[in-house]
Amino acid sequence: MYDVNTIFQIAGIGIVVAMIHTVLKQMGKEDWAHWVTLIGFVVVLYMVATIVDDLFQKIKGVFLFQG
Repeated sequence: MYDVNTIFQIAGIGIVVAMIHTVLKQMGKEDWAHWVTLIGFVVVLYMVATIVDDLFQKIKGVFLFQG
């Protein structure tokens, strides 16, 4: 159904956000670290919401016999 690439993209975003968060926290910029984490979360949430929306459209098409 979906490529494994999407899973790797989400995992990659998580790893990069975690590294940036750690670096910023070590520098004493905890506010920026929290913002980076929040932005990363919103990006991943948008990606997942798009996938779930596509899934629901396919389910709707199957059960309502629409294209």
